[in-house]
Amino acid sequence: MPILKKNIWTFIKEYALITLGILLYVTGWTVFLVPNNLVGGGVTGISSIIQYATGGLVSIGISYFVLNAILILVAVLVLGTSFGGKTIYAIVLASLGLSLLQNIIPSEIIVTLALKNGKLMSTIMGGIMAGVGIGMSISQGGSTGGTDIVAIIYTKYRNVSPGKVILVLDVFIICSSLFVPSVINEIDPMTGKAIFDYNGDPVTHLMPFAEKITTVVYGLILVTVNSYVVDLYLSGQQQSVQLFILSKKYKEIADAITHELHRGVTVLDGKGWYTQQSMEVLMVLTRKTDLNLMLRYIKAIDSEAFLSVSSVSGVYGKGFDAIKGPVKKQGKIIKKTESQ
Repeated sequence: MPILKKNIWTFIKEYALITLGILLYVTGWTVFLVPNNLVGGGVTGISSIIQYATGGLVSIGISYFVLNAILILVAVLVLGTSFGGKTIYAIVLASLGLSLLQNIIPSEIIVTLALKNGKLMSTIMGGIMAGVGIGMSISQGGSTGGTDIVAIIYTKYRNVSPGKVILVLDVFIICSSLFVPSVINEIDPMTGKAIFDYNGDPVTHLMPFAEKITTVVYGLILVTVNSYVVDLYLSGQQQSVQLFILSKKYKEIADAITHELHRGVTVLDGKGWYTQQSMEVLMVLTRKTDLNLMLRYIKAIDSEAFLSVSSVSGVYGKGFDAIKGPVKKQGKIIKKTESQ
């Protein structure tokens, strides 16, 4: 029963964090990037280019969903149905958000936060929010789709950070916007609303080529901020710690860590030099995000337990990071077998 409850709680926590990440991602685009006609990377960047090229006839949410529907088929085949299920949820939620939030968020908020602060500040803020959103989704086994899927597939076999893979793909997408015409609606800078002519049609104009070059520069700044935030978030989630635990109730603590927290425990023989008494020392490696829960377990079993906690720079093996890529041995490249 405790394990069942933990699994249910883990399921709820994962989808709650994915939902929050998608909302941050969509809000960053809706509030800061789209109103300033900025172009980013990934499928969202391609969808924004399509929306600008069609003058808004093809919503960013629609093209986002269609393009991701193709990529998700590849992700399910390579990464499994669990990843696919979470990513389908994320893509549907993001598609709805990108389609609906543009009409829901009050224009006054967009004017105050984005239009009045200029494109540079909007680029930075939008990049931070989108990066945190992508990082939250990836850390829970999901994705916002597009280049995130490609990045996760690639990093499954190569020891490269997801942010760097996303950065390379996004630069290519942003530069391609130079060769696609952009139909831009005239926006009232005071209200943030589109300007209409006497016939009720929106007033539009083609973005000049010089302005498109500026947009590309802002786009490159955007993906740089985005990729840095993704790596920063994921590296914080993947940090590990090492615990040494001294307690007379070491058996109960070891059983709790093994069966409830599902972490390995190593029992070391020790001797207190002052007391000259033999004792058992527990050594545990775990994620930093799980540390507080583990400490609560230990305190509940033995409030007088002596603990030492230290950060470790890298932990490789089952349950932690995998050494990726080919291994060179005696001048030859041999294929590495990963433990899944």
